[in-house]
Amino acid sequence: MGTDTTPPGTDPLTNVQSKDVTINPQTGVAARLYLPPNPAGKLPLLIYIHGGAFCICTPFNTTYHRHLNTLTAETNAVVVSVHYRLAPEHPLPTAYDDTWEAIQWTATHAAAHGGGPEPWLNDHADFSRVFLAGDSAGANLAHNMAMRGAVEGFGGFTLDGLVLIHPYFGNDQRDELTEFLYPSYGGLTDPKIHPEKDPNLSGLGCRRVLVLVAEEDFLRERGRSYYETVKGSAWSGTVEMVETEGEEHVFHLMNPSAEKSVDLVKQIVSFIKQSQC
Repeated sequence: MGTDTTPPGTDPLTNVQSKDVTINPQTGVAARLYLPPNPAGKLPLLIYIHGGAFCICTPFNTTYHRHLNTLTAETNAVVVSVHYRLAPEHPLPTAYDDTWEAIQWTATHAAAHGGGPEPWLNDHADFSRVFLAGDSAGANLAHNMAMRGAVEGFGGFTLDGLVLIHPYFGNDQRDELTEFLYPSYGGLTDPKIHPEKDPNLSGLGCRRVLVLVAEEDFLRERGRSYYETVKGSAWSGTVEMVETEGEEHVFHLMNPSAEKSVDLVKQIVSFIKQSQC
């Protein structure tokens, strides 16, 4: 599952352009970049982290490529879709460190650094309007990147918002898959998997958070719990949750043309475009 790939190029449906870049030749950390049609001036920057339980899928899958073409076109944003190494061959926390490396590479293109190696980012990305987004395990990674950035800094850009789609977090039950993929897992108090146990949660490094959950998703209550935890913390930002009735986990990836899938994308678009207000 998740092993099919599709090449970058110009998408015939959206006219979005894409290309692949290598960030670290030694480890294989990479990204697929997306540019909306007729880009004018500086555009919001969306860093997207794919899901797949930390162990399947890549940004180059047909499913994710299609989804990111749509998001790029609808948000009119420059997109960096992160390729991190997968467990169990590369056990957690490798995915966290790889994703952070991709974010740091992206940040080298901010004006504070004088520009990086990628012209699409130098010419078109507005580093005062940066968003992190991910689905499932990718949403977990996105949250943890926002936490890490709050401590270490984002290297010259401002993180405006965080979009968590059907996020994976732990609950109060033992999770054998997590234990297998994450040998150094700290158990039910590990803040990477259990943010409600993180004493530094109030320092979440963005202004706004959007949590998307689905009524029939087996992770629904974990997403709701995250929302309630962040809302009840001392964090000074704003958090919003939207629930889709009658749908299962990552339904929007499986059936992207369905009405509720289109609505989910609209929620993300609206959240990102609020930064222009």
